[in-house]
Amino acid sequence: MFVTTADPVLEPPIITVNTVLSLLAIDYPAHKLACYVSDDGCSPITYYSLVEASKFAKLWVPFCKKYNIHVRAPFRYFSSNPQTFGGSSSDFQQEWKRMKDEYERLSHKIEDAVQKSVPSDFNGDFAEFSNIERRNHPAIIKVIWENKISLLDGLPHLVYISREKRPNHPHHYKAGAMNVLARVSGLMTNAPYMLNVDCDMFVNNPKTALHAMCPLLDSKSENKIAFSQFPQVFYGGLKDDPYGNQMVVLFKYMVHGIAGLQGPFYGGTGCFHSRKVIYGLSPDDVDSENEKTANNILSNFGSSKELIKSGANALKGKTNPPPNLSNSIQASYQVSGSGYEYGTSWGTKVGWKYGSTTEDIHTGLMIHKRGWRSALLSPNPPAFLGCAPSGGASVATQQKRWVTGLLEILFSKSCPIFATLFGELQFRQCLAYLWVLMWGLRSIPELCYAALPAYCLITNSHFLPKVQEPTLYVLAAIFIIYNVYTLSEYLRSGQSIRAWWNNQRMSRINTMNAWLFGFLSVILKLLGISETVFEVTQKDQSSDDASDAEAGRFTFNESPIFLPSTTILVVHLTALVVSLLKLQPPARDGHGSGLGEVFCSVYLVLCFWPFLKGLFGKGRHGIPSSTICKSTALALLFVYFCRRATIG
Repeated sequence: MFVTTADPVLEPPIITVNTVLSLLAIDYPAHKLACYVSDDGCSPITYYSLVEASKFAKLWVPFCKKYNIHVRAPFRYFSSNPQTFGGSSSDFQQEWKRMKDEYERLSHKIEDAVQKSVPSDFNGDFAEFSNIERRNHPAIIKVIWENKISLLDGLPHLVYISREKRPNHPHHYKAGAMNVLARVSGLMTNAPYMLNVDCDMFVNNPKTALHAMCPLLDSKSENKIAFSQFPQVFYGGLKDDPYGNQMVVLFKYMVHGIAGLQGPFYGGTGCFHSRKVIYGLSPDDVDSENEKTANNILSNFGSSKELIKSGANALKGKTNPPPNLSNSIQASYQVSGSGYEYGTSWGTKVGWKYGSTTEDIHTGLMIHKRGWRSALLSPNPPAFLGCAPSGGASVATQQKRWVTGLLEILFSKSCPIFATLFGELQFRQCLAYLWVLMWGLRSIPELCYAALPAYCLITNSHFLPKVQEPTLYVLAAIFIIYNVYTLSEYLRSGQSIRAWWNNQRMSRINTMNAWLFGFLSVILKLLGISETVFEVTQKDQSSDDASDAEAGRFTFNESPIFLPSTTILVVHLTALVVSLLKLQPPARDGHGSGLGEVFCSVYLVLCFWPFLKGLFGKGRHGIPSSTICKSTALALLFVYFCRRATIG
């Protein structure tokens, strides 16, 4: 079980701890489980939090299994009434209170460590963290807990890993961290299946592992299914999805539809992988046990003899781990080194794929290219729950990173078109991948279309038929049918009309803000001007308190990512004022702007309503004055060129 975290500020340790505790307590034989936490922030606070969490886990895991607790992330469990998830007996009540007190003690310890910035003096277990630079440090591997006597109902292994980082060596972001986890776990436990979750995605269904093993171990599909993917579901979501990022309708319709082709995309979290597939095995090679194929794969594993030996066992379906985890520590340090992958196929043919900030889609695409299928599992209750980003800046950061990574794949040799022509990717699966990968390309035409109504109002021209012309009915019918159909999807998914509208407007906002910047960053990369950057999304434990007056209000910061939408809004407000005050020049052909152009302009102003409120807001709910000034200057420049075009 792999947990990845990269920044103790943006991803608070208490969130990671809850995810780890929920994993340690799942319903599966403990001697067949091991949890590896990758800390790319190399934070002593994260390590300290995990050490303290392991002490609490010795109480928490038996409690969960004794009373068959369904929600095994403590912060989530203790936020509910004890009768809801356990029982009402006096013994249970006493143990519940004891567990809650212990968890509160754990939380206070972690909070105190966070406030001090260091958990303790840098001695003993923490000596390796002294004088550590986040982007320049040796590897640190700590076995926090080892199930030495392989107890069936004991506590699974818990291992902390912070891979080596050096300024002159690329570390490939999350994909690099996942490959280090694959190598270290291969040396220590060599389990045939690997689950990876983000640090905020806790286990919500204790039977999750059993659900995932069904398609992976089924004799009819074992040689066809590469991974089991669970949908991303979010807890504590704000009412009516004000940021349009809960993706309820997307998962219900698109993801389930794609699952009927070659299988769902790899989503980067909540996914169970087969180690053999991650190592590069194809479906045709599973039964044949082709020695030549295995040797070809292992020849690109690097210089570690221990890793090659464990890889050979994994490809044969064996584990044969060493009797003690400590026996593998020295070899684990070697494979965690920043220079280990040079001259190997890690990141290209073996492991998680490099070259994109969306390593999940990239890796899943390459797996499907080899002819594998994937399985979508949607148990009730959901297998995992996570927290969706809240706030305009966090949402924009996430959307920009997604689009940047998707376009990197589209413009590379990993493009799904090549995977269909020269690989085993099915044609309809190729179309599904293209639908996702081309999201970012929408930003430029959509920005142009957004400027078109304003241009027509300012220059007194038109791009739509007049009200009395029958052709207008065709455009109106398309607009109405599209909106009625999408609204029906939301209503059938149990969403409100307000949620539908929030998602419609956020689609416009994301396309013209985050997606535009993602597109530009990829263009700069293709031109060799700059490299793309992996930006971590802010995580927090969402609250279900709907009475919070701040909840759902759009937030802004100084980032230029809000400049395009602010400019479009100012342009349209200017255009509407010009039209209302009849400041337009005479129509050239006698047919100036009309009701259609006014409707489009008003519609866009409504889409950017959070930005309109932001113009007059204060603090983090207001658009910074520097952004407003820049947007006003750009809007005036747009009006000037519109006038020049009219005169010309």
